[in-house]
Amino acid sequence: MVAEDDTKQAELVRRYLEHEGHTVTVVEDGRKALEQVRHREPDLLVLDVMMPRADGLDVVRILRAEGREVLVMMLTARSTEDDLLLGLDLGADDYVTKPFSPRELVARVRTLLRRNRSSDGPAPAAADPTPAAGDKALSVGSLRIDPDRHEVSVGGSPVVCTPGEFRILAAMAAEPDRVFTRQRLLEELHGFDKYISGRTVDVHVMNLRKKIERAPRRPDRLLTVFGVGYKLTDPARTNAKSVRRASS
Repeated sequence: MVAEDDTKQAELVRRYLEHEGHTVTVVEDGRKALEQVRHREPDLLVLDVMMPRADGLDVVRILRAEGREVLVMMLTARSTEDDLLLGLDLGADDYVTKPFSPRELVARVRTLLRRNRSSDGPAPAAADPTPAAGDKALSVGSLRIDPDRHEVSVGGSPVVCTPGEFRILAAMAAEPDRVFTRQRLLEELHGFDKYISGRTVDVHVMNLRKKIERAPRRPDRLLTVFGVGYKLTDPARTNAKSVRRASS
């Protein structure tokens, strides 16, 4: 579904998505987007931020409050970082800023849908603890990141990550237990996120914790090192060390 009040923009996005093989419904305001999603939830909602009757941020806020997990790709002409961060914080899965390349939008839609479909499939068999020859996947405990396939899993269960989240996670998984400053993680996002700062990193980390931690408010995998940054660690190994210290 495409929710966009600019008729020409909506038609352009519709044509590119239909050329990719998608069936597309177009609505022109936020209230109609809510009504249509409630009536028949689409695989993905391409949602403009600035719309009449209810803006895109309100639509995302309401959908997530209702427990709806439809994928959301936000379109925004707003140039302030706070608006982009708010959209991610409310539960958007990705965003594209205007003006954008329709081909880039289609590619990012394709990526989101592919990851979501992989997460809906049957649970995979337990992984062989010995990686196959040539396997470039990164593992930190039960967390596995495959850079070639752009896939993430925890305990064998797929995790859907945005491109920015994946970049941060892959960088940290390549050097487990290393403390990454916000500036270092910003370098991973450079050239990808148009509006980036330390707060951008914090939002990505917050969203990653919702996806890879058993208790996001009490993380034991993606940890904050106060005054410095973040590190990725194996909680089983950390807990084992704590037990040994307690018994010594």
